[in-house]
Amino acid sequence: MKINWGTGIVIGMVIFISFILFLVVNMLTDDKFNHDLVTEEYYQKELHYQEEIDAETNAFALEENIKDYRVKNGWVVEFPENLELSKISGDLNFYRPSNKKLDFSIPLDLKKRKIHISEDQLIGGRWNINIYWKYENTELLYKKEITY
Repeated sequence: MKINWGTGIVIGMVIFISFILFLVVNMLTDDKFNHDLVTEEYYQKELHYQEEIDAETNAFALEENIKDYRVKNGWVVEFPENLELSKISGDLNFYRPSNKKLDFSIPLDLKKRKIHISEDQLIGGRWNINIYWKYENTELLYKKEITY
């Protein structure tokens, strides 16, 4: 049987469309491609975005900012030496973009300058660190994306 060019184009288009449909169905039904929204209250959070920008600007204006780094058995967040620990309050948030069940938050009640996050809490992959904190009634924000 001889196939002319018109039939070949139709067969090619049917194969291409079938391939695309297979990919779409596969991505919609496979759990490993399940990604959550960044936040549930997206629009409410957008209303407070300028406050976030101001808090981040305040943090950049400090002589020394927060440092964070990987250690052998986890992650360490270190607060500046020149700040009085008793005047610091806030929350340390670890956000996992691919799975909201892994997100966790730690209230800042500092006795030491360093906060150690154990490797039991951190699964390999991308994390967003957000530290919303107050020092002498000044709102500050530290943000960083890490790969553990």
